[in-house]
Amino acid sequence: MTAPIPDNFPALVDRASREFASTEAISDGDFSLNFAELGQEIHKAAGALVASGVSRGDRVAVWAPNSWEWVVAAMAVFRVGAVLVPVNTRFKGREAAFVLNKANVKVLFTVVGFLGNDYVSDLRNSKEEVASLEQIVVLRGDILEGTISFQDFLARSSTEALKEAEGRAMDVSGSDLGLIMFTSGTTGVPKGVMVEQGPIIRGFSHYARELGMREGDRMLIVNPFFHAFGFNGAINPCFIHGATMLPHPVFDVPSVLKRIQNDRVTVFPGPPAIFQGLINDKRLDDYDTSTLRSALTGAASVPVETVMDMRERLGFETVITAYGMTETHGLVTICAADDPPDVVANTSGKALPGLEIKLVDDDDNEVELGEPGELLVRGYAVMRGYLDEPEQTAETIDEHGWMRTGDICVMNADGYIDITDRKKDMFINGGFNAYPAEIESMMLEHPEVGQVSVVGVPDERLGEVGAAFIVATPDGPPDLSELGEWCRREMANYKVPRYFWLIDELPLNPSNKVLKTELRARAAGLLA
Repeated sequence: MTAPIPDNFPALVDRASREFASTEAISDGDFSLNFAELGQEIHKAAGALVASGVSRGDRVAVWAPNSWEWVVAAMAVFRVGAVLVPVNTRFKGREAAFVLNKANVKVLFTVVGFLGNDYVSDLRNSKEEVASLEQIVVLRGDILEGTISFQDFLARSSTEALKEAEGRAMDVSGSDLGLIMFTSGTTGVPKGVMVEQGPIIRGFSHYARELGMREGDRMLIVNPFFHAFGFNGAINPCFIHGATMLPHPVFDVPSVLKRIQNDRVTVFPGPPAIFQGLINDKRLDDYDTSTLRSALTGAASVPVETVMDMRERLGFETVITAYGMTETHGLVTICAADDPPDVVANTSGKALPGLEIKLVDDDDNEVELGEPGELLVRGYAVMRGYLDEPEQTAETIDEHGWMRTGDICVMNADGYIDITDRKKDMFINGGFNAYPAEIESMMLEHPEVGQVSVVGVPDERLGEVGAAFIVATPDGPPDLSELGEWCRREMANYKVPRYFWLIDELPLNPSNKVLKTELRARAAGLLA
């Protein structure tokens, strides 16, 4: 019988090192560690942080693709009572400098040459000074002037530094600030979301149970570690249940299919775009995906067809959906493993125990069941606030603790929600609210539409109309005139896109969500 799940990351690492000692903890290329060995590496890195002058409360950043070194560095940061600042791997030097400055980062872990990235040079070439930054540690790649290799960094650890690190680890609690996770900045300047350790472990313990995770599971982690879906929803559950982490630094369909087959993946969380990409690939039947057992998808609206295809084409026994955001430690609602397929396919579940949710209209009045409204959430998962942004925090979290999500939902009598869209993605066609996610879900029923993303574009007469970007299935592409006729038969006229464009692939951000901003810009160019 395993020990109770603690409420902080240092204790969680120690528990995994004891309870799952000989179980493979991480497999990254030819490199592998069991949980006992991984714990030892984390201890060593914690000692090195102390020896490098990192104090309690200092901010330490990791700017690197998914790798075993990322896990060691991150968990060591918590061990010394410091705060982790994950940096988006798509950021350019100037953007990263903004984050490092905003968070007052003291030490940066990064890479040079790994997957073609040289973040050190990117940062220096930006000419944006980061006055707080004292040291740069290169996890992988060439050692540039003014940097130190990860191995040399680890060698700094000493008996005295290890003793100090272990003393600090004993003082860490679940209410400590754990991470400052920056939003993607798609709607403005990135904001630093302050999240605690305990709520991450509490929420994702429930998530892992619904997935049926167990010791020896093998989780493919395509979701980037810098994102809540990657760190909170993958690294953390693997430590909880003794599952093997299989970090995958860049998503592309052939390499993921090969990884599923060769590494005998059992658990695979990810946003819908990942699974749609696998399902629509002509090479799918060339690979053995029979080991796949449990999947969780979310981070965007999930079409019914995608959930059904995940079961039928990819072979998952358990498919559940969930909803969350960085500001809620990554999780608000989730389906139960024993929910019927139609509930899983049509909802994002109900609130986690300990959380309250409600839907309101533009005047903050609660809406009737079955009516769309903005989702508000209250409880342990709500962030502390935005870093050094009290006004934005007050705009997001009211005096009663209710946090605005900006997502439009419908709730049924059982408390299950259906995310219809982002409030900002909604467009108004002739006075009618049109929700792109609803339109996309219907269009995916067409046999030659593999993926679709709909955005609103200006129209002199109606205000806004829909524009659909379509990726064909292997049986496609669709005839766009016929597709338009099909849409007019299947949906209300104000929902039917005015424009249809075929593209090879949808643009995705590092979290594998569709970049609507890029599609809006592309639509503007096509219509100019």
